[in-house]
Amino acid sequence: MNDTPQPRKLTLYVAGQTPKSIAAIANLKAIVAGPLAGQYEIEVIDLRQNPKLAKEHSIVAIPTLVRELPVPIRKVIGDLSDVEKVLVALKVQGE
Repeated sequence: MNDTPQPRKLTLYVAGQTPKSIAAIANLKAIVAGPLAGQYEIEVIDLRQNPKLAKEHSIVAIPTLVRELPVPIRKVIGDLSDVEKVLVALKVQGE
């Protein structure tokens, strides 16, 4: 029997060091350290440094958090300050 946990990845797309981007990064770190401790790998991508990724990944607003794994892909737009809303949107409750 395979007990290897399914990989889980969250990617946060931001644009530079704006107040919303900074808040989203801090809120995501708090969520991953709290309710989702040890469950997700996170990556932060600054679209100012790599703007073509916005089109490639269908990012229309910033900041946007994307749950890439497990599929299906889910997105949350905003500064992630409402933890409950983020958890529900990502469908992580009870997983």
